[in-house]
Amino acid sequence: MSDRAQWQAARNIVAIRPDNIGDVVMLGPALRAVKQTSPDARITLLSSRAGATAAPLLPWVDDVIPARTLWQDLGHLAFDPEREWEFVQLLRTRRFDAALIFTSFSQTPHVPGYLCYLAGIPLRAGEGKEFGGGTLSMELRGAPDDLHQVERNLRLIEALGFTVTDHDLEVEIAPAARAAAQGLLAQLGIDPAAPYLLFHPGASARARRYPPERSGVVARLLTAHGWPVLLTGVDREAELIATVAAAAPEAKVLVGGTSLAEYAALVERAALVICGNTLPLHLADALLTPVLVLYSGTDYESQWRPRRTPSRLLREPTPCHPCYLFQCPIGLPCLDIAPDAVVTAAEELLQSARRTSVSMSI
Repeated sequence: MSDRAQWQAARNIVAIRPDNIGDVVMLGPALRAVKQTSPDARITLLSSRAGATAAPLLPWVDDVIPARTLWQDLGHLAFDPEREWEFVQLLRTRRFDAALIFTSFSQTPHVPGYLCYLAGIPLRAGEGKEFGGGTLSMELRGAPDDLHQVERNLRLIEALGFTVTDHDLEVEIAPAARAAAQGLLAQLGIDPAAPYLLFHPGASARARRYPPERSGVVARLLTAHGWPVLLTGVDREAELIATVAAAAPEAKVLVGGTSLAEYAALVERAALVICGNTLPLHLADALLTPVLVLYSGTDYESQWRPRRTPSRLLREPTPCHPCYLFQCPIGLPCLDIAPDAVVTAAEELLQSARRTSVSMSI
């Protein structure tokens, strides 16, 4: 049996991506291609605990293993080899016959590949740059660093013989989540039937956050222009959102309090999303909600940018781009964007998206 035939004969596949929620959302097109090519295959997503919350949005996922993995750890896990042997044993008990190891340009597939080897998984595929011996049964090389993450995922899938017919992001929102989002808007004093702006000032890395004081000015100007503004953040961003909200008393605030599906429904209903290079960008792209991205210089735009929905990216050119840092040591010059410029860009994008919508309906 050829290598490609073996992959398409696999019926118990683990897809490994223990990263942020947005990274899991961007797995959607690859998992969809696997399921469409091999509809009898069962796909288990191995992800971070946060990433696992995206599984209900991806109808091609049959099961989830939430895990905190050593190869994605930033130095917080204690030295505990026994924990890793237990992880190998967990994989072994699931009797996977194939492992799809998805990585970004800077990550190695060889560490998870070796764990999967120890767990007895015969087919192990990933894309890497460095020599890894026999940790992978199929190693792909040559992807450029600036390739979009969705295309990087699909490149691996196509190399294994799975057929890709659609490159677009897609998420599935249950009717109950849409109803809950509508009720939540009403509770917050936002008319669910009227357009509103969803502004998400936070990001997992500080180097990707537009300064909160300026975010507050943006929110205040938008409300002064007559737009209902919903400020959103996760629980750990409560202090950041409070700083933004203090400068924009007319804005409504939502910190935590929703499932990911309900949050996606809020993104879907918004007239415009304003955010950095973080999760709402990818949800907006999947749901065709226009998005204005305050894009820091940490990464190439081509790696993560929205590709389908109406969008605009704002970033000041800097010689240190891309820096790939979690914290900026020089004061975020890449996000030195005047609040007036952000508001102007938001309203221009809203007008452009409205004209496009009208022309498509004629």
